[in-house]
Amino acid sequence: DLVRQIAAMNRGEFVDGEVEECHHSKFSIGVAGYPEVHFEARDVTSDIRHLREKIDAGAEYVITQMFFDNSRYFDFVRRCREAGIAVPIIPGLKPISTLRHLEVLPETFAVTLPEELIREAKAHPEHVREVGVEWTVAQSRELMAAGVPVLHYYTMSRTTNIQQIVKALF
Repeated sequence: DLVRQIAAMNRGEFVDGEVEECHHSKFSIGVAGYPEVHFEARDVTSDIRHLREKIDAGAEYVITQMFFDNSRYFDFVRRCREAGIAVPIIPGLKPISTLRHLEVLPETFAVTLPEELIREAKAHPEHVREVGVEWTVAQSRELMAAGVPVLHYYTMSRTTNIQQIVKALF
């Protein structure tokens, strides 16, 4: 409903039904997408169908929930395209930076961490932040090589690791 309302405002249509040609908004509408399926969704099919409804209501792009295995993103994009979703799908990346992330991120955001990432972080507990940066740089490079034009990084109000990632990539 929110997406539909913002799209209507962009056309100059407001809640009261009035149309004001000279005062329409120009909001860009982005929505969330879940490569690993939203935790409230019944299944993959219903999750993609719900995303399609948001696009049909006026959303212009999708930013994904964080993921740590690029194959999940590529599979998600494929499923979206098969469902007729043609808007840009921007991958959302989050570098791990503490051992606590190994538990908190999967529990809080319903995401899966690859065993290789978990092993590497646990093998180097004093360098978890660097492990996270290296993992995210590798993810970013693979996505860019596949032609993904935009990357979104979840900072969680901490930017030094994101700065390291961007410096490594550009």
